[in-house]
Amino acid sequence: NMHDHIKQLQRFNVGEDCPVFDGLYEFCQLSTGGSIGGAVKLNMGKADVAVNWAGGLHHAKKCEASGFCYANDIVLAILELLKVHQRVLYIDIDIHHGDGVEEAFFTTDRVMTVSFHKYGEYFPGTGDTKDVGAKGGKYYAVNFPLRDGIDDESYASIFRPILGKIMEQYQPGAIVMQCGADSLVGDRLRSA
Repeated sequence: NMHDHIKQLQRFNVGEDCPVFDGLYEFCQLSTGGSIGGAVKLNMGKADVAVNWAGGLHHAKKCEASGFCYANDIVLAILELLKVHQRVLYIDIDIHHGDGVEEAFFTTDRVMTVSFHKYGEYFPGTGDTKDVGAKGGKYYAVNFPLRDGIDDESYASIFRPILGKIMEQYQPGAIVMQCGADSLVGDRLRSA
């Protein structure tokens, strides 16, 4: 019955935005495997750049599926990169805050998370400029809430100097970038 079904979903922290479907396990395997595999190739020097078109599921958390994201392939890839690199820079230009990645590395200085996103009454409702990390990760979470209607020129005038300074100061051994298409003009999720 429906009541039991809802209880099961709640038990596994799968909400309305993350429905269970046939092939879910295989989907998660492909997404996470692609990102981890890319990180392994980078670590071994077999590639300079790796792209996972099925990846970027930045809302999933350790114990919770969220925002259409079931398993956080980005976090798993960064953990793989940390086996070789002392510091990893994570840049997120999705219109939604990269909450799952930020949460995973909120207390470490080995990963700096930088997110440019829409903020306020907008999913997931996180990513305030005051969210800067904690403990050993304090000041290693950087959030740039953006307003509706920002154009390319304005975006570049913010992005370039900020990332330039971060690169200069942090000096990462590897960079991971999440390029959500919903930040593109005309994407329906952008205005949702």
